[in-house]
Amino acid sequence: MKHLLATSLLFIAFCSASTAAELNTLVVQHVAPQSDKDTRNAYFIDLLSLSLSKTKTDLGPFRLESSNVKMSQNRALQQLSKSQDIDVVWTMSSSEREANFLPIRIPLLKGLLGQRLLMIRREDLGRFAHINTLQDLHAFTAGQGKGWPDNKILEANQISVVEGMSYEGLFGMLQRQRFDYFPRGINEIFAELKQHPKEDFVAEPHLAISYRAPIYFFVNSNNLDLAARIEQGLWIAISDGSFNELFARYHYDDLAKQLLTRTVIKLDNPYLHPDTPSEHSPLWLKLN
Repeated sequence: MKHLLATSLLFIAFCSASTAAELNTLVVQHVAPQSDKDTRNAYFIDLLSLSLSKTKTDLGPFRLESSNVKMSQNRALQQLSKSQDIDVVWTMSSSEREANFLPIRIPLLKGLLGQRLLMIRREDLGRFAHINTLQDLHAFTAGQGKGWPDNKILEANQISVVEGMSYEGLFGMLQRQRFDYFPRGINEIFAELKQHPKEDFVAEPHLAISYRAPIYFFVNSNNLDLAARIEQGLWIAISDGSFNELFARYHYDDLAKQLLTRTVIKLDNPYLHPDTPSEHSPLWLKLN
């Protein structure tokens, strides 16, 4: 009887400790992939986990959860503004987004997202072979998602843009010749080509479009504690080298080197927030 009582007390104590630990665990919900073929989130989830783990000893345990609902970028930001289903979003910055949300101003890809290669139809390789300047590019139309900050940047540089309602739908629009090319981050395009082999798309082999395009973690403007914890963890990861280790694990350094052999068309980004880290900051890759 004493043995059963002792076992029961130990079980109750264990359950109480587990409940207490769960209550003290920070749960952070993030966006889910927009389609079964969408692999763009992996690096950012790993980086978010890394940043939160750096403060685990001081600030307690955490758990990342993916939203049960697949959302467009605009829908995720709407949910973030209402603090519903989403606690953090990683997305390209703009003055408007920085006014509406709380940014952690550390460029998660070190500027790599603004280095764009052109996804095109294979049969159009000849059409793009003689493009060397922004003026040449004006004769072609880009495809972009509805509400993406890139749209305004492209249009500010007199590039025509056709918007699609969904990320996955843009590949179908390219195939149906609704636009001429789909500018993709150099960190995105090769995985996307592998995910869409039937369409016979290719990365145009000699061009790149370049503009400053920081991608940050954003949280709700009232979620100061989460923003502070993510930022603290990122700075620790930068200082101890684990940020760069993760960046290299995804071969992003190798991708940047590919720009050295391409004709780079520079675009102006007039929509950067005044507090965007300086081009001379070590937070950016040196791409020139």
